[in-house]
Parts: sequence; structure tokens; C-alpha cells
Amino acid sequence: MRRRTLLCSGLAAASAPVLAACSDQGGGSESGGRTTLSYGMWDPAQVPGMKKIIAAFERRNPGISVRIELTPWATYWTTLKTSMRGGTAPDVFWMNAVNFQLYAAHGVLEPLSEHIRRDGTPLDRHPRQLVRLYAYRGTQYGIPKDFDTIGLWYNKDLFDKARVPYPDTTWTWDDLRDAAAELTNPRERVHGYAAEMQRQIVIYPAVFGAGGYVLRDGRSGFGDERTIEGLRFLTDMIDRGWSPPQSAMVENIGRVRFWSEKAAMVNDLSAMAGQMYAVPALKDHGGVTVLPKGRERATVIHGLANVVSAKSDKKTAAWKFVHFMAGREAAVIQAESGVTISSYAGTQDAWISSMPEFDLRHFIDMKEYGAPYPSSKNTAVWENLQYPLLGAAFSGKGGVEEAARTLGEQMDRALKEERDT
Repeated sequence: MRRRTLLCSGLAAASAPVLAACSDQGGGSESGGRTTLSYGMWDPAQVPGMKKIIAAFERRNPGISVRIELTPWATYWTTLKTSMRGGTAPDVFWMNAVNFQLYAAHGVLEPLSEHIRRDGTPLDRHPRQLVRLYAYRGTQYGIPKDFDTIGLWYNKDLFDKARVPYPDTTWTWDDLRDAAAELTNPRERVHGYAAEMQRQIVIYPAVFGAGGYVLRDGRSGFGDERTIEGLRFLTDMIDRGWSPPQSAMVENIGRVRFWSEKAAMVNDLSAMAGQMYAVPALKDHGGVTVLPKGRERATVIHGLANVVSAKSDKKTAAWKFVHFMAGREAAVIQAESGVTISSYAGTQDAWISSMPEFDLRHFIDMKEYGAPYPSSKNTAVWENLQYPLLGAAFSGKGGVEEAARTLGEQMDRALKEERDT
């Protein structure tokens, strides 16, 4: 399930005219009779659980029905942009951190702060990092529905063959490096660890785990020596042959190599637990623990939020639906589906018990020290800079220090332009 992405091609550059034009459109209000809401989402795995949530909501609100509009991930943001321009955007839809500020800044999301205060929506039951992530300039526009953190997945069978102790909560970065060296078996083409750059599965946890940061107070942290230390740690394992280079993971990404037992360890999302569980070999001998400790204990936390279209003509009903999904009843139903971790505190046990072979509680525990996923108004602009600048270093060609400092300088320029617009 895709959790993070760049904005659709051209949206960041065209956002002001496209989204501002949307905000000028007129809207109506609910009329008599039954109100039907449209609900935009992209993950088919969550449809069965969402249908149960909708059924529970409709029982309590007999005058409102909800229709799911499922759009494939590959076209979700393009379709959303087009529907906003045409006035046909879903009344309620999924939002992620990468895109949130861009949409909030251009007035296409309904402000929710007054609704939350009036109805006592339990925001305090959701991770504080995510609540803040979906606020813009002091106004709340989104309410978290789920969350994910990043842990260290490992293959017990490969560890047993190499006679290496399993990872646990005491591991440091040094332990990870030493184990990767022992687990690498060139004859069987098995690497000890997959230090993947693609989709930020590794970079962000890496730099945070080393005590660095990639975005803080509107400035890049890629030039920070602590961040460089984290990147150097990863690229050093590639240089030593303990991890496949980025060029080798174009067709078979780190996750796939782990599934096929060609990598003994990989950093990956809690949201991937269901897919891990579906791989017979991993269900039998897969394990997961917290990320190894660097300068500090850290991971990255992210999650989706429900938002209301500012131009919906059914805002009263839309808010009732969002308010319901922010509560305990909806969260329990979501957790029982076993697909993702509900963000409402105290409702995650059903998700944990849905895959008892894995110690999934680690993902819940990590939320206490999770750093929110880095984002800004035009996240895509500076995210796009990472691939050409860091790609060579992650392909075993060295030079990560200079690449990181150059990235920091270019990212700061992009962030300054963002602030000035």
C-alpha cells in the first residue's frame, strides 16, 4: 500500500492557478431527502473495513449514505486535481502529509477547527505528531485515521544459517552493521541488509536515527554533519558489498529482495505487515523489531487523514462522517480489518493479534518517539532533488558528503522560494 509520494507531475508548478480557481467556485447546501456523500480513497485492501465503518455510520445517521470512490494510487492525485477543477471532487477524501500543505494553502480543504471544538472531536486520542501534521497556520484541516512507523524486518532462517543472534531492542547501528557483514553471502547472492534510497523507506529513518534531520524550521538538514553521518553509514554498507547498490534495486527493490530471501534485513513500514504475512516463508520465519539506536532512538511516523472538500455542498453531512471516523467505534473496526494501524489510542490490539507470528507491538511503541514525516507546502520540489544528487552515492560510487551538502544548499533555495511565494 502506497503511503507516500511526490505530487503528480506538474501539480506543484501549476498548483496556484489550478487550486485557486477551484476555491472560487460556488457551492450549495444539503436539501431535503437522503444525502449521499462521496468518499475518495486509493487502497483496495481497506475497502472491506471501510464498508463496515460506513455501515455503522449509516445506522446512526439514517439520512446519510456514503459511496466509496476508489481511485488507483497511480492516478489518485491527478484525478483529484481534475475533479477539483471541474467541481466534482469527493465530499470527503484521503490526504497524506506530502500533499497536505499544498492543498490547505490554496483553500480547497474545509477548515475543521470550529467543528472540532463544537462537537468535542477526540483529537487528543490520536498521535500528537499527526494531529500537528494536518494543521496549517493554526487551523486543523485533517483528522488522522491511521498511522505507520518504520521498523527493522529480518529473516530468522537466514540469521540461523549464519549463526547470528536476532535483532532486538538493544541493537545499535554498530550491531546492524556487524550483522550485515556476517549475513552477506556472495555465493548465494544474499546481502545482509538492503540500504534502499527509493521512496524514502530508508533515508529518513537513517538520518533521524543518527541524530540528524532533513527538514526543521523551514531549513534543510542534509548539510548537517549528523545527517551526513547517517547517510555515510548506509552508503558504507553498499561500498563494502553488504547491501546491494541502488542501481541493482531498480527492478527488484529492497522489499522484494527481502521477500525473495535475498536480503536478510530491510527497513519497512508497519503498513507492509499484511504483505509480509502473505509471503509463506516470511510468515513462518519473519521477524520485526524497532529501528537500531543511533545517537538517539528514533523512527518516522506518518498516517493518512480524512479531509472535507471546501466546495462540497454537503458539508454538514461530510463533517458528521469525518467526526464519526475520528472516534473509537470506527477505529476498532479499522483495526480489526488487519490492514493498517488505527490512530485512535487503545484500539490497536486487534491489528496486533491479526498477525500473531510477528511482534507488531513494536510499531505501536515506536510512535512515542516518532519524528513526523518531513513536509512543506511544495514537498515535491525538494524531494525531487534527492534522486539525482544522492543516487550515485547509493550506487556504490562514494561522495555522499559532497552530495548531501549540495542537496542541502539546493533544498534551502527551494524552501526560500516556497516561503517567498
